[in-house]
Amino acid sequence: MAGATKTIKPAKPLKVKKILCTQPRPDSDKSPYFDIEKKYKVKIDFIPITGIEGVDSKEFRKQKIYLQEYSGIIFQSRNAIDNFFRICAEMRHTMPEMAKYYCISESIALYLQKYIQYRKRKVFYGNGKLDDLKDLLKKHKENERFLYACSTQHTDDLVKHMTDNGFSFREGAVFSPVFTDVRKTLTNIEAYDLILFFSPTSVKSVKHNFKRYKQGTTRIAVFGPQTAKACDEEKLRIDIKAPTPEFPSMTMACEDYLKKTNK
Repeated sequence: MAGATKTIKPAKPLKVKKILCTQPRPDSDKSPYFDIEKKYKVKIDFIPITGIEGVDSKEFRKQKIYLQEYSGIIFQSRNAIDNFFRICAEMRHTMPEMAKYYCISESIALYLQKYIQYRKRKVFYGNGKLDDLKDLLKKHKENERFLYACSTQHTDDLVKHMTDNGFSFREGAVFSPVFTDVRKTLTNIEAYDLILFFSPTSVKSVKHNFKRYKQGTTRIAVFGPQTAKACDEEKLRIDIKAPTPEFPSMTMACEDYLKKTNK
């Protein structure tokens, strides 16, 4: 009589203790990243592995964006603010006093004081979470034509949200990510259990900085199809993907994964 077939249980993923987020540290203390640190007892290091290069006014004009046509400007970072107003200056365009500004967090909104008389302008801001910014924009959807000042390689789902919900808007790329030398700051990249990538440039930057990098047991999370494609090209294994209908943000996708590994 043949022996009973044994059921082999799949190996449980290794516990995640240390995470590398390849973006700057969030400006708001209310960021869901800090909630994840506390809830799952992990350490998250925020080390941007790409730098910023401004899009010059000549390249901006090629996007066929006419600044005077937009009543509301959306910002998610200080880099976007700096480069938007730099382009305004290069194009000799003065933003009208009636212009409205929509920012992802209060700290980003306050940074506008560098360029505008804050108290005399209409500035709106969220709590640091993308979903909150979406709700904020929705309240002003009917009376606004939005310009989203962003990177040439932005990967958030704000554009999809605005497209799907019939917003009047355009994306305006005002800066581009470039490789930076992080070898002095990031001395042991292989020590991380999980690395979060948000753009193709961030993936390429790892290979640029660490030519002998081997993924090993390190898990990799990617945001956006182009970032996933860059990982495939570099032969890196992807363990977490966002956005998805179930997990529209990187933090939600990572938390779902940590529920399984860090029980």
